[in-house]
This record gives sequence, structure tokens and C-alpha cells, in this order.
Amino acid sequence: MFRSPTQATPHAEFVTVMAFMMALVAMSTDIMLPALGHINQDLSTSQPNDRQLVIVMLFFGMACGQILWGPLSDSFGRRPAIHSGSVVFMAGCLISILSQSMEMMLFGRFCQGLGAASARVVTMAMIRDRFSGEQMARVLSVIMSAFILIPMLAPAIGQAILWTSTWRMIFVAILVYGLGIQVWFFLRQPETLSIDQRPPFTFRTVRDAFMAICRHHATSLYTLSAVFVFGFFVGYLSFSQQLFQEFYTTGDRFALYFAVLALSIGIAMFANSLLLSRYGMHRLSLAGLIALIAVAAIFLTLTILYGGKPPFEITFGLLFAYFLPTGILFINMNTLALEPHGRIAGMASTVINTLVTLGALIIGVAIAQTFNATLYPFATGSLVCSILSLGAYYLASRQFQKLSDQTD
Repeated sequence: MFRSPTQATPHAEFVTVMAFMMALVAMSTDIMLPALGHINQDLSTSQPNDRQLVIVMLFFGMACGQILWGPLSDSFGRRPAIHSGSVVFMAGCLISILSQSMEMMLFGRFCQGLGAASARVVTMAMIRDRFSGEQMARVLSVIMSAFILIPMLAPAIGQAILWTSTWRMIFVAILVYGLGIQVWFFLRQPETLSIDQRPPFTFRTVRDAFMAICRHHATSLYTLSAVFVFGFFVGYLSFSQQLFQEFYTTGDRFALYFAVLALSIGIAMFANSLLLSRYGMHRLSLAGLIALIAVAAIFLTLTILYGGKPPFEITFGLLFAYFLPTGILFINMNTLALEPHGRIAGMASTVINTLVTLGALIIGVAIAQTFNATLYPFATGSLVCSILSLGAYYLASRQFQKLSDQTD
């Protein structure tokens, strides 16, 4: 009979296993991108845009899972929540491997997202259990490096599998990845939340956090601003395979181009850590949103001038420029929304991430599903999302300043 480990794992091993676990969602998303066309063809869907739902349903499952696993891990412990989520994730992988219809595939992807959410949410809780202050910041910096590497490498891994096998083997690879890190976690990682620190499970905690966020005007508006930024990114992820491989016929080079665009977000995240102490979150976020609008306006103008299909070099360059400020906003928007809720930071983070993911899914699906062999919907979506995000951010900043003046 296996016993749970009781001794804390060495620092380097803890950081490594946490990084691999948090990367589960990114791996499950990006490794699939080169295979979307094959899945769409083999499962005989009537609409070419249906393939986008393979990505969308993973995010939908993750949004639902975040609000579930956070409270459960607080009440029953981190390890049981991780183990339960892993079972759901691996069941979803098996469903996708065996799927004979798009409906079955999408149910499997929903289960994968639902299960993978435990790795994302509970891992953050375990890091908070064990570290604080600058030490926690260093741990998160290492983990964010993994987030940069996974989107760069995963599509290439998926493409390599397609060269030698079918798209079903990609789900086998995801299953093996999930099983491997689960075994590692089970054998080596002890519980980080003692029994005396576990409150009883109640939906009232979730409800109270949700109401606190909705009633706090600055937080709700910062969250709305993040929804528009992340919404366009979800739209890009959903139809990136169509954009590169079919619209611009890049073929197997898709993985390379996707990796370079992912690198732009990584560069921005690194630059953000260096610039924060000098300029602050508010100034950096405002500058980032203005940059988004400028790039999006150029993108839409050139799309119109080129009749809906700008040269690949122009589109690629503008996307690279667009994702640079996006990387800054990903981090800062969430932090700004959380700032007033230190007392309930853990639950507030779960609720905010759930709201952002659900809202972004609606916007992302709307952008991706309107793809019509031109870039008009995509370019228009980039500008509309950027303007609306800036509008919500401006209103949020006014509310934040008003609250600051009242407390002075």
C-alpha cells in the first residue's frame, strides 16, 4: 500500500514538478494545433470552422474547473484535488482517442479542460502554501519560463507526431505527459495544507467572493478589460491553424511561426518584470493598450487596402507587434483586478480567472467563427477588442483613483 510522502521535496524538484503541472493546459492546447485540419476531416464535420471548437471546449472545461477545484482543495487538501483532477483529465484523453464523432471529441476536450484546471489552480495554491514574498516571486518566474517554452515547443511536437502517425497519437502523448507528472507528484510531493487550516466546503465562500468582485467597480472593470484582451487571443488560438496552414499555406512551417509569436509574449513578460519598478502597473498597462489600438488600426487599414488578404510578412509582423503589449497586459490586468482583495486573494483569483476565461471564450468564438477566407473579421476584432479594453480600463482607473482619494 502506498503512503503519501511526508518530507518536503527539495526546492529544485518542487519548482520543476509545479512547472510541469502548470504547463498541462498549455501543452494540451498547443500540441493539438497542427492536427486540427486532420481532426476536422476525419470526423466529417460539415463546417471548416468547427475544428476551432476543439480548442474552445478545452478552455470552457478549464473555466468550469477553476471554480470547482479551488474551494475543494481548500477544504479537502491539495493532493486529493490534484489526483481527482488528473483522473478526469486522463478520462478526457481516452474519450478523445476513441472518438468517432466531433460531439464525442468535444466532450473529451471538455473533460480534459475540467481536469487540467486542478493542476493550474491547485498548483498556485501549493506555491502560496510553501513560499511568500520575493521567494514566491522567484518560483513564479521559473514557472512562467515554462509557460514561454511550452507554446514554442508543443506545436512542433504535434507536427512531428503527425509525420509518423495519426492525430490520435497526439492525445496519447498528452495522456502520457499527464500520467507521468501525476505519478511524479503522487510519489514525491507531500500535502502542503495541514488539516487544521482547512475550512469546511461551502458554496457560500464562492458566492461571497463572486459578489465582492461584482460589487467592486474597479475590479469588475479591470476584469472586463482583461476579457477583451484575452478574448482576441483565444480567437487567434482557435483559428491559428487555418490562418497559417490554409490561408497563407505555410505547411509544416506553422509550428515555427507559432513559436515566434509565442516568443513575443515571453519577451513582453520578461520586459514587464524589469519595467514595473520604474513605471508601475498603471502606466505600463495604459501604454500597452494604446499600443494595441495603434497596431490594430494599422492591421485593419492594411487588410482593407489589400482586399482582405495582406501579404504574410505584414500580417505576421503586425501580430508579433500586437502580442508584445498583450504579454504585459496578461500579467498586469489580473494583478490590478486582485489588488483590492488581499483578504480573499485566493478565492478572488479563482473567480476572476473564471470570469475572464468565460468572457474571453464568447469573444474568441465570435471572432474565430466569422472567419470567411478573409482577414476582415480578425482585423476588425483586434481593433474593437482593443478599444473596448481601453474604455473599460479607463473607467476602472477612475474608480480606483476615487477609492484611493477616499482612503487618504
